[in-house]
Amino acid sequence: MSNPGDADATPITSVRQLAEHIAVGCKPRDQFSLGTEHEKFGFSMATLASPPYEPAPGAPGSIRGVLEGIAGNAPPGTWSPILDDGRPIGLNGPGYAAISLEPAGQLELSGGLMPDLHAARAELEAHYAEVRAAADPLGLGFAPLGFHPLNTRAQMPWMPKGRYAIMKAYMPKVGTMGLDMMTRTCTVQVNLDYASEADMVKKLRVALALQPLASAMFANSPFVEGKPSGFLSYRSLVWTDTDRARSGIPGVVFEEGFGFERYVEWLVDTVPMYFSYRDGRYVDLSGRSFRDFMEGRLGVAEAGVATMGVAEAGVATVGDFADHMTTAFTDARLKRYIEMRGADAGSAEMMIAQSAFWVGLFYDDAALAAASALVRAHPWTEFAALRLLVPRTALDTPWQKGTLRDLMREALAIARDGLRARARRDGRGRDETLHLAPLEAIAAGAPTQAEHWLDRYHGTWRGDVTHLLREAAI
Repeated sequence: MSNPGDADATPITSVRQLAEHIAVGCKPRDQFSLGTEHEKFGFSMATLASPPYEPAPGAPGSIRGVLEGIAGNAPPGTWSPILDDGRPIGLNGPGYAAISLEPAGQLELSGGLMPDLHAARAELEAHYAEVRAAADPLGLGFAPLGFHPLNTRAQMPWMPKGRYAIMKAYMPKVGTMGLDMMTRTCTVQVNLDYASEADMVKKLRVALALQPLASAMFANSPFVEGKPSGFLSYRSLVWTDTDRARSGIPGVVFEEGFGFERYVEWLVDTVPMYFSYRDGRYVDLSGRSFRDFMEGRLGVAEAGVATMGVAEAGVATVGDFADHMTTAFTDARLKRYIEMRGADAGSAEMMIAQSAFWVGLFYDDAALAAASALVRAHPWTEFAALRLLVPRTALDTPWQKGTLRDLMREALAIARDGLRARARRDGRGRDETLHLAPLEAIAAGAPTQAEHWLDRYHGTWRGDVTHLLREAAI
């Protein structure tokens, strides 16, 4: 989730204006880049407890301390604090990079724009080194896992971000697991470019259709509150009952004539609001219609919907719409780029493999054509149906006459060809296909990350999940 502040105060005049706001993201192919985002849980190395925002008596480790440590250890001017009501809740860094906090203090790097996967891997390693240098003196570790393996919801801390207070109150009204999504999940995503509206449509359809496959390939959340849950990706299960009005695989993307304007119409008519951001604070507009906001109708009382804050929200702006786009939680999300959101956080190798998979499918024309053909061979509803199945069985989920591992092999072969065609080489002359290595092993029959941890649980750990955080730590 983003930090506060798109400052574009331009009043909204039409849906077309908002479509053009998104269309600014179209780039020439030779300017395509990639940006990664990845999250991890903090924990006390001594007690495994989740660190609070501020230091607690007898427990000096805190999320605020980690942010301040990262900024303080870097050369002056490298990181600048992002403030919410005067408190640091993130850092702005070089280029487009930023560090932000998820609701329970999950630390997220929103990486800069990288030219290739080799650079993205180097950025991840540099970030991990920064986090360790700040966290180690505080007695903290960080572990990238899809769902917190030990804590109950009540044991997770809350960060002092205004938007999270609004969401915390609203989530239980629209689903049973929204608060778990906020506090007990971590993901990894890659953000990729499109060249035109037609290119966006093709990529978004492939991204949404294959996102359940990604959830299966990167399953890494088999434990809940210290025990096996019966699911390989419990994080994926959480998303099935978080808020169905703003998550999942929206059918509108597969309709004839879909494009930027149709996407805007879906956002403003279907996705309820959370807030507007005014004068340094969030105004609660949860459950209200963005269409009503942009057309000046929020003053009209609606049954069961609070009217407090309506006057403070004022006139809807392009900045409000930019914020509203961040509150659509679809499996792949359209902004001025496309976000792939279906994977559990995991090992560094697997998080770069997630980027490699999608870069291979999207950034070579022949590969994208092959991926599109693979998706068009089936109704989109067949892919959507997988969302309810993969949380439990991941790659063993039935697909056609086999399992999803068969679909994985097809998609992975396309991605491999796409990366070879890109021919982006590192200092040792290796192309980007090297980053697919962990997926190649899984496609050949190796266990997923979740299955690996379950093997550890039933074997070496002797039923004690407390080993996981330290073993998974960065």
